[in-house]
Amino acid sequence: MDRSELAPLIDHTVLGPETTAADVRAVLDAAREHGMNACIPPYAVELAAEYAPDVTLATVIGFPHGQHAPSVKRREGVTAWQDGADELDVVINIGRLRAVEDDAVEAELAELVAAVPIPVKVIIETALLSDAEKHRACEAARAADAAMVKTSTGFADGGATIDDVELMSEYLPVKASGGVGSYEEALAMLEAGAERIGASSGVEILEGTPE
Repeated sequence: MDRSELAPLIDHTVLGPETTAADVRAVLDAAREHGMNACIPPYAVELAAEYAPDVTLATVIGFPHGQHAPSVKRREGVTAWQDGADELDVVINIGRLRAVEDDAVEAELAELVAAVPIPVKVIIETALLSDAEKHRACEAARAADAAMVKTSTGFADGGATIDDVELMSEYLPVKASGGVGSYEEALAMLEAGAERIGASSGVEILEGTPE
């Protein structure tokens, strides 16, 4: 896979708690230069939409723990869309999933999906879940009409794995995120069934592509 094919599959990401407007602009500059998308904090969406209107913008909802009230997630998602976000990456309520409150998990996701006219990716935080829980999380995301499922926030121990991507791709398109830092790692995720890569190392991944 060459750079022109890989770049549109990468969400070049900056989401750390110390992220500044300058950090966001740097990610947007790199995304625009290399043809990648960008994933940025919610507070910076309006700034980003004005600064780089040609870059596809994703932002995060209920991040990083997923325990916001459903109404707060919905409002956060609507605000992000109105500010210029093209895609939303929402963290499921992991506590409710582990408590087998699957109907509540699905209802919360469906409420957000219905509230915005843009794709919603569901972050299931695979490092915290058993395989059975991963299946149930993906089932809830699919039932809620989400566009994709995403492996990780990057803030829990562990990130994307081949096994998780293969499991999740049985349900919906997968965004492999967390610990993907090289071309070889990105290619392995894509070969396992991922259709998007989330990484703070987007430029490094592209620089590793074969000439």
